[in-house]
Amino acid sequence: MKVSGFTFVRNAIKYDYPVVEAIRSILPICDEVVVAVGNSEDGTLSLIQSIDSPKIRIIETVWDDSLREGGRVLAEETNKAFAALAADSDWAFYIQGDEAVHEQYLLTIKAAMEKYKDAPEVDGLLFNYKHFYGSYDYVGESTRWYRREIRVVKNRKDIYSYKDAQGFRKGDNQKLNVKPIDAYIYHYGWVRDPRAMQDKRESFLRLYHSNEWMETHVPKVAEFDYSGVDALGLFDGTHPAIMQDRIDRINWKFDYDLSYRKFSFKDRIRMFVESLTGYRLWEYKNYKII
Repeated sequence: MKVSGFTFVRNAIKYDYPVVEAIRSILPICDEVVVAVGNSEDGTLSLIQSIDSPKIRIIETVWDDSLREGGRVLAEETNKAFAALAADSDWAFYIQGDEAVHEQYLLTIKAAMEKYKDAPEVDGLLFNYKHFYGSYDYVGESTRWYRREIRVVKNRKDIYSYKDAQGFRKGDNQKLNVKPIDAYIYHYGWVRDPRAMQDKRESFLRLYHSNEWMETHVPKVAEFDYSGVDALGLFDGTHPAIMQDRIDRINWKFDYDLSYRKFSFKDRIRMFVESLTGYRLWEYKNYKII
């Protein structure tokens, strides 16, 4: 079995993406990892080149910032990396620049790859998610956070990144047939120094909206306001070992009153049903579980 990893990145230093940790978290079970490094305003290319592994293969890309409809440029960059994978790889392991896989799940992921490698009805593997917010100590608890997404797909030419690169489709806009596995992706996209978070948020919104829209809808502030979250829970597990140095360097303080809950009526219904049945009402599913 051969496994290729892939990701894309631009301005990782400027916007404080833990992309090196993301890549290193999947390296142990990948035979190669292709990194599409976009035209950046900082030392992102040198940062990726500094990863000490012969498995890393870099392709340099130029982002088309005019592809704003639904953040399409993110999918385009994902597809560039996907297309560059070794043709003889069985699986493609996708990781975004603000995600990481805990080492405790690597054997589970590899076992699932082995199990379904020769199953033609299986297009990919479905992961659970933990979304960290504000700091490395808190995770989102409301139903606005997506709880599952595809991160491993068969290395086939009919599969492609969908919309703004959250998931994948095949053929003529068909959802992938997937198997859920007992493994988590740790998402750190909402954990940054408030100043870096504000810069990253503005940059991200520009992938979707015009300068005119930004002027009207995005206030000019120096720091991101983390207080607008609806509900958080205290994280009582361990982080991937590869993240520990970054966690130790945290230089801002984020505290949250765990008694604070601001759920909508719809959220309360969804959470009640999910607590009883495990089923989430009105959940967007970019996949078909088989």
